[in-house]
Amino acid sequence: MARKSAKVAKKTAKPRTTAPMPQSGKAAKPALLAGGNPQIAKGYGDASVQAYIAAMPGWKRDLGRRLDVLIERTVPGVRKAVKWNSPFYGVEDHVWFLSFHCFTKYVKVTWFRGTSLRPVPAGESKHKDVRYLDIYEDQLDEAQFTAWVKQASLLPGERL
Repeated sequence: MARKSAKVAKKTAKPRTTAPMPQSGKAAKPALLAGGNPQIAKGYGDASVQAYIAAMPGWKRDLGRRLDVLIERTVPGVRKAVKWNSPFYGVEDHVWFLSFHCFTKYVKVTWFRGTSLRPVPAGESKHKDVRYLDIYEDQLDEAQFTAWVKQASLLPGERL
């Protein structure tokens, strides 16, 4: 019995470490996870989303900025958060209509009620209501994206 307790103690006693603050006083750059997705702490509001976008690698950063601007223009007063290392957008607190996430060669937009959008985004999901839009470099159709944002913002969001 004592051995079992020792094993449990070892598993639960892992210390958490954080990156030290550089001597300049500036925060360290966020780590990039698999596919170049920025590792950003969970947070609510524009500042968290802007930190995520600033950490997006290469051409994806410009795309992230563009998506953010299009969403803000289309849905004045949009709510923002970063959860699970992805920006989320909604029309009420904690209820979201879309998010996006960096992958190696594209940015994936998740439409939480995507099957209700017209036309329906091409990317299928194992979740019945969710659809995806994979955006590759220089492939954003702004008019279609904006139309989907407007439609999605009027649908019931996903509480996450």
